[in-house]
Amino acid sequence: MESFVKSLSCATLALVMMSSVPVAAADGQAVYNANGCATCHGATGQGDGAAAAAMNPKPRSFASGEFAYDTDGDGNKGSDADLMNIIKYGTAKYGGSPLMPGRADIADADIIAMIAYIRSLKK
Repeated sequence: MESFVKSLSCATLALVMMSSVPVAAADGQAVYNANGCATCHGATGQGDGAAAAAMNPKPRSFASGEFAYDTDGDGNKGSDADLMNIIKYGTAKYGGSPLMPGRADIADADIIAMIAYIRSLKK
């Protein structure tokens, strides 16, 4: 079942990436803000949201562009598929903290837009 979920997420990503419709980081920012991501990761994704001070481990800062998980086993941490899986299923599923919950309630297209926004935060 897990490999089916991985391939489904990767297939969804591939279809969107191959489409002629560009994914706007601004659309992803709206999804990020509407779903409470800034509460932990901060408004500009630096891991400095209002809840971050009380968290251990601290939320990921997206400013570095470095990511901790290779959820699909391709040897590349932080690929779009990895970010999709982390957002959908949370970090605990991949050996991380339960403080980053999965958000399977967010549509794949919205997650893809959010990934574009997260990538835009790299300094």
